[in-house]
Amino acid sequence: MIILGIESSCDETAAAVMEDDRRLLANVVNSQIDLHGIYGGVVPELASRKHLEDIYPVVDQALRQAGITLDQVDGLAITQGPGLIGSLLVGVSFAKALALVKKIPYVGVDHMAGHLFSVFLGENKPEFPYIALIASGGHSSIFHVTDHFHYRLVGRTRDDAAGEAFDKVAKILDLPYPGGPIISELAKNGDPAAISFPRSWLDPDSLDFSFSGIKTSVANYIKQNQQLIMNRGEKGRSAAATADICASFQEAVVDVLAGKTMKAARNFNVKNVVLAGGVAANPRLREVFRQMGDQERLAVSMPPQKFCTDNAAMIALAGFYTFRQQAVTSLDMDVYSRSRITELA
Repeated sequence: MIILGIESSCDETAAAVMEDDRRLLANVVNSQIDLHGIYGGVVPELASRKHLEDIYPVVDQALRQAGITLDQVDGLAITQGPGLIGSLLVGVSFAKALALVKKIPYVGVDHMAGHLFSVFLGENKPEFPYIALIASGGHSSIFHVTDHFHYRLVGRTRDDAAGEAFDKVAKILDLPYPGGPIISELAKNGDPAAISFPRSWLDPDSLDFSFSGIKTSVANYIKQNQQLIMNRGEKGRSAAATADICASFQEAVVDVLAGKTMKAARNFNVKNVVLAGGVAANPRLREVFRQMGDQERLAVSMPPQKFCTDNAAMIALAGFYTFRQQAVTSLDMDVYSRSRITELA
């Protein structure tokens, strides 16, 4: 079965072509980072307009890359939510038009389900059941996954998501958007033990996250230590001080993300853990996940870094699993801003 996947939930216009769940024929992602970077974050109206410009060229490029035409597509898989409503409507409306004109069945896919199964796009595929951490700009969630059709939310953020915290701290440090990559890069030259930023573990039995406090701690640290961290006789913060702040902040977030995931694995007595989502591209988080996994004697799986951030390959794959259930979404489906699989059972 040939699946055309389309993703437009935020600021990436993406299309992918997949043959069953075995072979990725094409994967095209057009990022809007340069467009939104000057504003320090995604501007919804601009994102929607850019999706309108890019959706046809991106899909056309994916089909060309795969060496097929629309007549050879057996099913469409489109991100239905969560995300920015305007952005989602561009992708869904485009897919509905294709479905009507070409009489191709299609399914709506929850973006979070795409991240849950993005790990199957790599070589190191997990065995069921597994615990999955999805860490991104909008979500920090832990799922207990028993197969391709059954997954249950067991932990979630109570305020800021991990990726959101990276972006906000980057803004405090006057670093460019998006914050995750630049903080990760600067942290390589810093001391992760230089500053003791708090770890929010919440209740002893809780698998939830909270990252709003560490953002405040970084802001307070900078305010209280201005004289220590400024360059002498120069304007601006010293490179060494910035690197230490980035490394210490990153370590605090990584400790909690990895620690809670391993705790969930113990609670559910599973031997496999998965890391996915945009923040899963962070090298330090990937390293700590492997280290803790070895200590806990757990099999750790992660998608290749190119499949951590938003992409249509994971949507096509999740769509294939839906089609395998012989499920088809009706043409009157609507988009949604909040995930339907991130409600605690």
